[in-house]
Formats: sequence, C-alpha cells, structure tokens
Amino acid sequence: MGTPRALNAWFTTRPFAQNRKVVWIVLAAGLLCASAFAALLIGAYKPGLWETLATIAAPQGFPPGDERTVLHTIIWEIRLPRILLAIGVGIALASSGAVYQGCFRNPLVEPYILGVSAGAAFGAALGIVFPKFFLSIQLMAFAGGAIAVFSAYALARRNGDTPVVALVLAGVLIGSIATALVSILKYLANDAALREIVFWYMGGFYHVSWSDVRIVLPGVLAGFTLIWALSWKLNVLSMGDEEARALGVHPERYKVVLVALATFITALSVSACGIIAWIGLMMPHAARMILGPDHRFVLPMSAIMGALYLIICDTLARTLIQAEIPVGIITSLLGAPYLLYLLRNKGKEMF
Repeated sequence: MGTPRALNAWFTTRPFAQNRKVVWIVLAAGLLCASAFAALLIGAYKPGLWETLATIAAPQGFPPGDERTVLHTIIWEIRLPRILLAIGVGIALASSGAVYQGCFRNPLVEPYILGVSAGAAFGAALGIVFPKFFLSIQLMAFAGGAIAVFSAYALARRNGDTPVVALVLAGVLIGSIATALVSILKYLANDAALREIVFWYMGGFYHVSWSDVRIVLPGVLAGFTLIWALSWKLNVLSMGDEEARALGVHPERYKVVLVALATFITALSVSACGIIAWIGLMMPHAARMILGPDHRFVLPMSAIMGALYLIICDTLARTLIQAEIPVGIITSLLGAPYLLYLLRNKGKEMF
C-alpha cells in the first residue's frame, strides 16, 4: 500500500520535477527540428526525402547542367533562409512576450498589445521613406519600439504602481498613434516605399534572403541568451516590486534592462518581416501551463514553441492557396480567439 505513495512522493520531488521540465523542452526542440525539415519538403515543388538530404549536404551547389540545380536553388535560396528567419522571429516574439509578461506581472501583455510592434514599424517606415536621413532600418525600428514601450509604461505608471488595465490601454493608445504616423508616411511615400510599408504591416517572409538571416538570427540569439541569463531576476520581478526590493533586487533597473533587450529583439524581427501579432501572447502562456512559472524553463520553452508555431503558420501561408497569404493574417486569425479564451477563463486573474 505504501508503494504508490512513495512513487508519488518521488515524482513530485524538486529534482524530478526539473528533469521533467527539461524533458518537455527537449521534446519540443525535437519537434521544432522535425517541423523545420518537413517545411523544406512542403510547397509547390515537392522534392523527395533523399533528394532534399543530398541538397542540404551540398551547400556549394551542383555542377552546371545537373538536374538538381533547380532543387538547390529552391532549398538553399528560398526555403532554408525563410525557415531560419521564421525560427529567429518566433524566438524573438515569444521570448519578448514572456519578458513583458514577467516584468509587468500579467499574461495579457505582449509586443503587439503594448505598441512595440507598431512603434518599431513606424521607425522602420521612417527609414524606408527617408533613407538619406536614417541610415539603418534596424536601428530606427529599435528606436521606435523602445520609445513606444517606455511611453506606454510611463503613461500607465501611477504612484509607483502599474495597473494592467492602464498599461494595456496605454499600449493601445501608443500603437494607435504609431499607426496614424505610419499612415502619414504612406501618404508621403513614393510607390516603391509604399509597397514596402504595406508589406511590413501585413507581416511575412516573401522576400527573405540570407542577408536578413545574418542580421536577425545572431542578434536574436544574443539577445535571448542575455535575457535567459537574467531569468532568475525575472522570477523575482514577477513577484512584485516590493518583494524584489526585499530580496535585494532593484526592480526598475532590471525592468529597464530586460524590456530593452526584449524590445531590441522584437525590433530586429519587425525590421525583417513586419508586424506578426499574438505569438508573444500565446506562447509564454502555453509554456507556463506546461512547465509552471519558473522563467528558467518558461523562456526556452516559449522560444521553441514560438519558432515551431511560426514555421507551421508560414507553411500554411504559402501552401493553403496558390497565392501566398501574409503570415501575419494567419497568426491574427488564430491569436484573436485565444485572447477571447484568456479573457473568458482567466479574466479574474488578469485584472
């Protein structure tokens, strides 16, 4: 009779619980790798498994006249950079959402709702319309995103507290202002710049190249690594400012650092593929449902799930119909019902 109780006690011990979380993360990473490889095989042109493996093993290409040259172009110049960028963007949006939710202590906030994405898009639009004055689109995107999130935080903060409802409303306000400013830039833009801005607002990976991957992926991985290194600080911040001070952590200082890092990787993503909403809301919440509130595990799980989700959405976007659907439309169609679910089932916890 004592054996089941002993087993139950062993399964709920801290070392085993942490090992179980690691197993979940490893399984999710394996599923991500499998999905990324499957995405290489799916599309208008459907190569065989062994053909794809042989092409991946030949990054320099095949001799002129080889019938596999077309497949090499499809894999190495179109699908592979697109998949790698989707992974980087998914990591950035999901992990930044986890940071915002931990810092502001509510699962409702994310880059899109806080106005970060709209602010970054406005900064990038400035760089597109006035390239002579703003040399780096990525830098302008970061500046726009940073101004948006810190403006929303400053507007919402009252007497040392930041009510969630006020923060969300401030984010919506800042996002609306940024959207209006982008509309002005659209009016001023020439045809080429206008098309590029419209692309940003729909969000997608249509014109991805290896240069985008080289800029975004290393920056996102570096930013995520720094965020993960501060995960225990994020755990303390998620307990509240007073508790953080009691434990010797300066809440405002670490909030600024973490929010700046999250804004940086979000802005990098927006600069490459435009606005893709809801990933920063859905994935951290799902990761907490599986692994609990510890950000040491929530951050990597959110990042992996964000990358996996975006690969699936992008694959659907380019295969559902003959004409490609912007991936931002797919994520919004799936994300909005999820927000309704959160409000219906977790509303009291949020507010």
